[in-house]
Amino acid sequence: MTIASMTGFSRAEGHDGALAWVWEVKSVNAKSLDLRFRLPGGFEALELPLRASVSQKLRRGSVTANLTVTKAAGAAGLRVNREALDAILALARSLGDELKTLAPPRIDGLLALKGVLESAEDSPDEATRERQLGLLAASFARALERLGAMRTEEGARLDGVLRERLDEIAMLVRQAAAAAAAQPAAIKARLENLVKALIETVPALPEERLAHEAALLVAKADIREELDRLKAHLDAARALLAEGEAIGRRFDFLCQEFNREANTLCSKSADLELTRLGLALKAAIEQLREQVQNIE
Repeated sequence: MTIASMTGFSRAEGHDGALAWVWEVKSVNAKSLDLRFRLPGGFEALELPLRASVSQKLRRGSVTANLTVTKAAGAAGLRVNREALDAILALARSLGDELKTLAPPRIDGLLALKGVLESAEDSPDEATRERQLGLLAASFARALERLGAMRTEEGARLDGVLRERLDEIAMLVRQAAAAAAAQPAAIKARLENLVKALIETVPALPEERLAHEAALLVAKADIREELDRLKAHLDAARALLAEGEAIGRRFDFLCQEFNREANTLCSKSADLELTRLGLALKAAIEQLREQVQNIE
């Protein structure tokens, strides 16, 4: 299975007689599946079934579907909805004194109100209406299919990028392990210098106390546990990529665990080279997480 991105765009067109339409569907990153439909008046009945179809295809992402419907020139004229206009004028008259200080309503303003100006064409019969809704739904299905294909194609590209980042992290972990192997010697040398200074200051300092302090320093600087966890996280990340499908949330959590171990490694470092590697490791993990944010 391959992973999918949450980013994509698609377009599908269709027509039925004088009626023509265009679907535009786009998706961007989101924590969950967030759907927005922008449908012209009279086509609201499409929304619920189309929402269900999107939920079956996609797991995450902010998806916006926009439907534009046009009619061929000359197919229909316009008419004034007298009932709506009369209701608006009656409401204006009922406001009475409140309107005395205002300019009287203009005809262009009245016609611009929703519901006042409408198509003069006869409403299609039930069979025509059902056919058109079915064709619109089929067009949307094509747009959704293309969107899914684009998200999958982008996911394939992300897969390669993520594997490169994981390889980089693995290389830094190996280098950190090599640098950590030199830490005991560095700690020992530094401790010997400290002991000489202490003995000169406090000649009676017990050897047991010195041994105890030395053991504490070595224990605090031991990063083997952090390195083992980083290696385990690398294995888990590669297993997620092999699993594919909707792994974005789990991968994002894994990146947080990566970062936790890198922070601990830096805090335990007693060597400049190990600190440098720890910072490079944190940068690589952040780059990994930025890419993971795009995964479904």
